[in-house]
Amino acid sequence: MEGSYAGEVSPSQAWQALTDAKKAVLVDVRTLPEWTFVGVPDLSILDKEVVLLSWRMYPNMAVNGNFCEQLAKVVPDKNSPVFFICRSGHRSMDAAIEFTRYGYEYCYNVTSGFEGDVDENGHRGNRNGWKIANLPWGQN
Repeated sequence: MEGSYAGEVSPSQAWQALTDAKKAVLVDVRTLPEWTFVGVPDLSILDKEVVLLSWRMYPNMAVNGNFCEQLAKVVPDKNSPVFFICRSGHRSMDAAIEFTRYGYEYCYNVTSGFEGDVDENGHRGNRNGWKIANLPWGQN
């Protein structure tokens, strides 16, 4: 998907922005099974909640056609910095591009996502990402 958005940030940069900017929002665009079995970022120490809104719908992984409308209800201020995260940074980039097209100027993609890139053994969670950066997260 071609398009523009505010840019790429590392998980640590996203955490700092979420800490510093009261209106900053983190949107986890993964699916319910990922949130349930892999975990989610935890912003409770910042007195914030992660917005859990799938960009692609499980199980067929079709794009959520109502994504922007649903997110705009949660983030009504178009000047809020919005950080998008997924497993590895690909779905979240697409979501950041689309939400920018919807009129939100400060949409950022969290590079390497929650689990990070695949390592030499085909496993995630060892190279980069929110979890490997030792940022707060939890599992339900």
